[in-house]
Amino acid sequence: MCDDDIHQGLVHDPSVSRRTFGLMAAALTGVVTVAHADDTVEEKDVEVKTPDGVADAALFYPKAKGKYPAVLVWPDIMSLRPVFRDMGRRLAAAGYVVLVPNLYYRVRKAPVIEGTFNFANPDDRAKLMTLRPSVTPAGTVKDAQAYIAFLDAQPKTDKSKKVGTQGYCMGGPLAFYTAGAVPGRIGAVATFHGGGLVTADADSPHLLIPKTHADYLIEIADNDDQKEPDTKDKLKAAFAEAKRLAQVEVFAGCNHGWTVKGSQVYNETGAERAWSNLLALYKKALG
Repeated sequence: MCDDDIHQGLVHDPSVSRRTFGLMAAALTGVVTVAHADDTVEEKDVEVKTPDGVADAALFYPKAKGKYPAVLVWPDIMSLRPVFRDMGRRLAAAGYVVLVPNLYYRVRKAPVIEGTFNFANPDDRAKLMTLRPSVTPAGTVKDAQAYIAFLDAQPKTDKSKKVGTQGYCMGGPLAFYTAGAVPGRIGAVATFHGGGLVTADADSPHLLIPKTHADYLIEIADNDDQKEPDTKDKLKAAFAEAKRLAQVEVFAGCNHGWTVKGSQVYNETGAERAWSNLLALYKKALG
């Protein structure tokens, strides 16, 4: 997963009050409708039952008639918050049923961080470090299976299509674990400035590649590549050996976190190019 020292400075997420994110009693449906300005996309706060509890998450889908491929979005270390809701909404507007879960549901509901967060501040970092141990490879496998089953149960989901999954920062490995957990359903995997995709551990995410049946898009931050220049080569070799289609790219001049608005290193040009690559992947692999 992501090392603390590769994060850059301040992150500001325009705050939406906790009451907006809070889940009300959902009775048997497990969903609560949330109003917003986009009249082409439906947004709901949802509760997803997992083997370890009940995960709070956000669900997005087009209001237009029809069925659409599903996508599971794994957020970065700061988890589900307004900027990732914006991403979910934008992806749904492009024609997908999108689920964005709270990484830390086992210990705290989203948003786990509100307002401005400074990675240079030890007190701020400590807030996340108490949450991160709740996210494990084994737990992610169980979560992924539950989330994909939840997406497949949505009326708007076209189950004849494969599912996509994308991850940011520490969400990158989670996308790989998802492809390994539900190989028959996952048709596309994308990671953006993902940390820990290749490790020396027995559960390294890249070791799952042969088990999967997905096409891959791996977008690497410039400073991440400078720190671990052999990661891209190891990934390319693993994809080639497994005969998996993959685009592995280092974004020159774009640092860790460049795709997430509110980050001090957000790069709009680079973020939009990465988004275009994502949509191209999904159009090809999911239909």
